Amino acid sequence: MGKSQGKKGKKGKKNPDKQVESKLGRREYEAELAILQAELVSLQEWVKTSGAKICIVFEGRDTAGKGGTIKRIVERVSPRVFRVAALPTPTEREKTQMYIQRYISHFPAAGEVVIFDRSWYNRAGVERVMGFCTPKQTEQFLDMAPLVEKAMVGSGIILLKYWLEVSADEQTRRLESRIHDPRKTWKLSSMDVDSYARWYDYSRARDAMFEATDTAWGPWFVADTNNKKRGRLNIISHLISQIPYEPLAEEDVKLPKRQKPGGYQPPTLTVRQIPTPF
Repeated sequence: MGKSQGKKGKKGKKNPDKQVESKLGRREYEAELAILQAELVSLQEWVKTSGAKICIVFEGRDTAGKGGTIKRIVERVSPRVFRVAALPTPTEREKTQMYIQRYISHFPAAGEVVIFDRSWYNRAGVERVMGFCTPKQTEQFLDMAPLVEKAMVGSGIILLKYWLEVSADEQTRRLESRIHDPRKTWKLSSMDVDSYARWYDYSRARDAMFEATDTAWGPWFVADTNNKKRGRLNIISHLISQIPYEPLAEEDVKLPKRQKPGGYQPPTLTVRQIPTPF
């Protein structure tokens, strides 16, 4: 068990299942995030040493905060261990392959954590709702996905699947924010606009996906992300608690003495320094 769960049990924190509506101050949020990110580094070292294979799937409503959560997970760990797979639209060749084939090549090898920013579940969600696949193709996928995931887990992969849920009103607020904030316009795709009106179509697709693919070996975990800060902390804390890692003993690192100049002289050539307006 990761340290996060045990530590919280000692402190006697509030029930994590209880919905908390109050805002979380930036200072408190960053302090909690720093603790969790340190645990992710500890988890990373265990993954490297043990050869563990971890696959994390993030799905959810548009604007639910998948990208922001993934960013906080990976910002203090090594990209050689934690790898994000965010696949683009399939090529013409990939469209002729077995549906899940292009995802399989991204599955983790020993000592890797792969995070899917959207995944093979595109077929159960956006492709179904937006008409990019037929009802028969969706049905075939829902039959196939649990079998593939059972094979993944049977091969030693630790599979975690998260669905990020946000309310209709909060989704509207976030999309409008993207429209009016030039820093966020890149997040607003034509697909987001087209799918916005189909709230209940997505709800039906989500419900069918849960019914068909919420299994003992690949359960879905739902995270309320109406409050982004709390949602991120809750997800990272839960993620750590689901991986049976043991923190490794810390090495006693001492810096060696730096070598003597040995006659070194700085070069006389002029280098181009960047401007310093700050």
